[in-house]
Amino acid sequence: MTVNAPLCFRGKKILAPMVRVGTLPMRLLALDYGADIVYCEELIDIKMLQCKRVVNEVLETVDFVAPNDRVVFRTCERERERVVFQMGSADAERALAVAKLVESDVAGIDINMGCPKEYSTKGGMGAALLSDPDKIESILTTLVKGICKPITCKIRILPSVEDTVNLVKRIEKTGIAAIAVHGRKKEERPQHPVHCDVIKAISEAVSIPVIANGGSHDFIKEYADIETFQKATAASSVMIARAAMWNPSVFRKEGFSPLKDVMQDYIKYAVRYDNHYTNTKYCLCQMLREQLETTQGKKLHAAQSTQEICEAFEMGDFYEETTAIFEAKKTSLETKVQDEDDQTEDPDVIKMAVRFDKREYPPQITPKMYLLEWCRKEKHPQPVYETVQRPLDRLFCSVVTVAERKYRSSLWDKSKKLAEQAAAIVCLRALGVPEGKLCEGENHLINKRKRGDQEPLINRDHGEELAEPSHKKANFIEDTSDMNVPKMPR
Repeated sequence: MTVNAPLCFRGKKILAPMVRVGTLPMRLLALDYGADIVYCEELIDIKMLQCKRVVNEVLETVDFVAPNDRVVFRTCERERERVVFQMGSADAERALAVAKLVESDVAGIDINMGCPKEYSTKGGMGAALLSDPDKIESILTTLVKGICKPITCKIRILPSVEDTVNLVKRIEKTGIAAIAVHGRKKEERPQHPVHCDVIKAISEAVSIPVIANGGSHDFIKEYADIETFQKATAASSVMIARAAMWNPSVFRKEGFSPLKDVMQDYIKYAVRYDNHYTNTKYCLCQMLREQLETTQGKKLHAAQSTQEICEAFEMGDFYEETTAIFEAKKTSLETKVQDEDDQTEDPDVIKMAVRFDKREYPPQITPKMYLLEWCRKEKHPQPVYETVQRPLDRLFCSVVTVAERKYRSSLWDKSKKLAEQAAAIVCLRALGVPEGKLCEGENHLINKRKRGDQEPLINRDHGEELAEPSHKKANFIEDTSDMNVPKMPR
């Protein structure tokens, strides 16, 4: 097994964490142009703890997917040894749980302690941490002791140089690998001059690498200026935000690439990694800047899909070709998975190609309710549902066991609940029992509800059964980390 050397933070040119900008296409493009390390945008700990790790075989990425199927963080092998995951957190145990979740897919973990925006500070995160050194120490120490990857943090400067240096010395003692310093106070904005003298004082006061940040407005107009900013701050490395957002080829030793080429390269990555079109559009608008009123800028502004963005940049053929390749790959993988399913399928499982369509049933009545009612009437144990999720497309399949026989739909569904309803339908049809459809005529469960004789029905998400069995099983076959996730505050 190859053991990769830990990330070094000396003599590096680094893409800064930027909300809505630091997604996978921008990070890969920055690496192409010469960035040594790239930081992802700040992601909040509570949101990440709701995610599952899914290997996306079509895109060849690792996705961290929220319960609503939105991809919160996407990464790939190309950046695995050079991407630092930045999180927003105000709790040491939550921060550690997130770090363990992503540890195997990133090169380092960073805690945001400099963002002055309300969405960060109102939860005690970002710049709010600067006024709570004890909490800073707790979070960083927990991370350093809890995972093997290097830990960093990014701060802003305090009102006085002395207070800032004292804080950084205390942070250094936690054992972190480096500290990034945005040379402005939390109330200052990009138009305010960056305080190079404070960053320099920090660099001279500690032995860990200091990463200078905040030079885009005053210093960094082209590649050669990166070294100028580094010398002015005596920092070990330089972190670039807005200058890279405007043109990521600022990392290119040979000088800027034509903006048209840069934007087309960005679009290629956005299509290749299925970036959401709103994020792609936002990043391209930051690059166009004063050209937004041009014909191309207006086309970009009007675009409502990735395809329309591609067409605005005369890349419609590229979009069609790339999406066709992915569709073919997806079909091939689905066929392979289906073949494997067929080979390993339990021959005793009764299968039918059915789906649950809520519109075919009365309100609050579902096949699962009918199946549960039938089991009670026949004095069988309650139905047991075993559900799996397929990593390829994140679809679900459920097998229901009734009277020691198993039933499932051969079709995969987009949610666990729909898959369970489909399994119930298969069972009911195999038994010759009514399933509650409107076309079946009089519905005895509805009449039972009207009489008030039945046990309370639960009306949740497609109308759940009469009483939710406590022994249902859900098996997710995505790759997940074994970790103790602390309870989140209500």
